[in-house]
Amino acid sequence: MTRLDYICVPVLINTNSPTMLRPWLIRLEIDKNSAKPVYIQIADEIISYIKNGTLKVGEALPGTRQIATLLKVNRNTVVQAFDILLSEGWLVASERKGSYVSDKLPLHTLETVKNDFIFFDDGLPDTSCAPINELARSYRRIFARKAGGIMNRASEFGDIRFREAISMMLNYNRSMNTSAKQICITRGSQMAFYLTAQCLLEKGDVVLIENPGFKPAWETYLHAGATLIPIAVDDEGIRIDEVEEALTTHRVKALHISPHHQYPTTVTLSLNRRLKLIELSNNYRFTIIEDDYDNEYHFGQRPVMPVSAYEGIHNYIYIGTLSKLIAPAIRIGYIYSSTGFIERAGALRRIIDIQGDSIMEQAILELINEGDVSRHKKRMVSLYAEKRDFFASLLDYYLKDKVTYKKPDGGLAFWIQPIEPIDLYKLKELANRKQVAFYTPDRFSFGEPIQGIRLGYASLPKENLERGIQILGMYL
Repeated sequence: MTRLDYICVPVLINTNSPTMLRPWLIRLEIDKNSAKPVYIQIADEIISYIKNGTLKVGEALPGTRQIATLLKVNRNTVVQAFDILLSEGWLVASERKGSYVSDKLPLHTLETVKNDFIFFDDGLPDTSCAPINELARSYRRIFARKAGGIMNRASEFGDIRFREAISMMLNYNRSMNTSAKQICITRGSQMAFYLTAQCLLEKGDVVLIENPGFKPAWETYLHAGATLIPIAVDDEGIRIDEVEEALTTHRVKALHISPHHQYPTTVTLSLNRRLKLIELSNNYRFTIIEDDYDNEYHFGQRPVMPVSAYEGIHNYIYIGTLSKLIAPAIRIGYIYSSTGFIERAGALRRIIDIQGDSIMEQAILELINEGDVSRHKKRMVSLYAEKRDFFASLLDYYLKDKVTYKKPDGGLAFWIQPIEPIDLYKLKELANRKQVAFYTPDRFSFGEPIQGIRLGYASLPKENLERGIQILGMYL
C-alpha cells in the first residue's frame, strides 16, 4: 500500500483588506513510492489548487522549510518544486511577502515541465537506484518477526546492535577506533548538528567555520548562542594561517570542517593541514567538529581517512549519515565522540525525541548484515564515477574557457567558478527561462556571496546533464 503524507498549514493571505493570517486547509498528497519525483508531485498539487481556485491570486504560501518539515521531506525537494513554480510563472517571490500566487498565470500546465525542467541540486544521490525494495522487505520482516516487541521504547542512543554495526563500519572502512558506546544514532545529520551545538556550546562561544560552507550547521551554532568566524578555503582546504590568526585573537571553542570533500568546493583537506589542525586543537583545546557527509563516494584507489581517525586527537566530534548512501528520505545519521559527550547527547535526545527510529535501524541493520548495503555501495560508486567523468567532459566541451573546475576525487557534485566576473543571480534568472535551475552562492556563503556554483550530477540522467550544461554555456 502506498504511503501518503498530508499537511494542514496556516498561510499568510494578502487581500485588499489588511494582511491577516487565516487557516488554509489543504492536503498535499505525496506518494513517496511513486516513480514520479516528489518535487514534481508537490508542484503539481499546488498548481491544481491554483487552477481550481482554492489558491487565489495574491495568496501567500508557507515557507519551504515549513512545508518540508510537515511533509517530512528534505527541504531541497520543496525548493525544487518552488523553483518550478517560480520559473513557470505560477508563483512570484518577494522579500516582504515570500512566495505567493502570481496575477499573471501561465496557460500551460506542468506536463511539459516534467520532461523539460532540469534542477542541479547540491549533490543528492540518484534515488531511482536506492535499495527501496530490499529495505521494504526487511521492514516487513521486522514487523512480522517481532510483532509487539518492536513497539516497546528503545534507547535514546539508538539500537545497540545498529550502533555496533556503525562502529564496525567506521573501524574497518575509515581506519577509526570506535566502540558502540561512543556512538549516538540521530534522525539525519541535521539533528546531529543540533545535538552537538546544544551539548557543546554556550552563549558567546566562538566557532570557526569554513567559508564557503554548510549553512544548516551554522544555524544550529547560532541558535546555541555562538559567534561564528569565517575562515577561507583554498585548493588544500581550510586555511591554517587564518585559523592560527583567529586563535591568537579569540578564545575558540570549536572548529567546523568537512575535510573529505569540502562543502561546497569539494576540495580534500591536505595531510599537512590535517596534522596541523590536530596540533592546534590539542594546544588550544578547541573541539574539531568533522562533517563527513559523503565518505562512501570516493573514486580513487584509497580514501583519505577522517581527521577524527588520527592518533593523538583529543577533542573531536564526528558526524556522518547513511542518507547519501541509501536515500535522502531515510533520515539516519550518527555522532561519534567521547563517551562523556555521547552521554550528554543522548540525554538531550531523550528530551526532544525520546528515542531513535528502532524499526528503521533494525531494517537497515538487516541489509548491512546480508550484504545489500555493501553491494549497493559498490554498484553506486562505479555508476557515479562513470557519470562524474561524463559530467567533466560536458564542462570541457560546453564551458571551455568560461569556467574553471577541478574534477573531484569523490562526492556527487562539482564546484565551478566563472573565469570572468558574472552576476550568478542573473545567470540563474536567464537559465530559469530555459527550464534550468541551480543554487545561488548565498546558499553557502558567509557574508558577501562567493563566486562559484555547486552543481550536483548524480541525480540527473545524462541527457538532462548535457542539456543543462549546454544552456548554462549559452549565458556564461
